[in-house]
Amino acid sequence: MIWEQGAIDVIPSKSNRKLPAEFNAAIYRERNRIERFFGRLKASFRRIATRYEKTSRNFMSMIKLASVRLWIEFYESAA
Repeated sequence: MIWEQGAIDVIPSKSNRKLPAEFNAAIYRERNRIERFFGRLKASFRRIATRYEKTSRNFMSMIKLASVRLWIEFYESAA
């Protein structure tokens, strides 16, 4: 089912596996960045972690607002 939608291996296989699955290191790095970002969102904004919003539209709006806030905090600290 997942493979039918065009999914690819992103996480490397275990080092002791007899036939290691191929993976793209660049995509793996990008996946890590995205996971850390969502972890930061959930840690900083309880509203997102517990999904207070009932509709998907409102939930996505809160994610966008929180993302902008994190982006501003990041660039203010870098300046």
